[in-house]
Amino acid sequence: MAKKCEISGTGVMSGNNVSHANNRTRRRFLPNLQVVSLLSEALGKVYKLRICTKTLRSIEHKGGLDAYLMATPDGKLTDEAKKIKKVIAGKVTA
Repeated sequence: MAKKCEISGTGVMSGNNVSHANNRTRRRFLPNLQVVSLLSEALGKVYKLRICTKTLRSIEHKGGLDAYLMATPDGKLTDEAKKIKKVIAGKVTA
């Protein structure tokens, strides 16, 4: 399973461990991924997604999954999130 957020696409980053002697060795920064169930109020459906905690905080701040997806531009969403957004947009306008 990929270490990538299913909504925002946040993935693994790399950098250096720097010792007291200033020796540098490569390391990986992994995203804090959690499996959560998010309710789409427009669809009345629960989506079980593997998302990073930063995205979860953003979703809660915006007021839920529907509001977050509608407010976020498509360029910042993954393909999975775009599919969910399209279904929600179709339901809201109808």
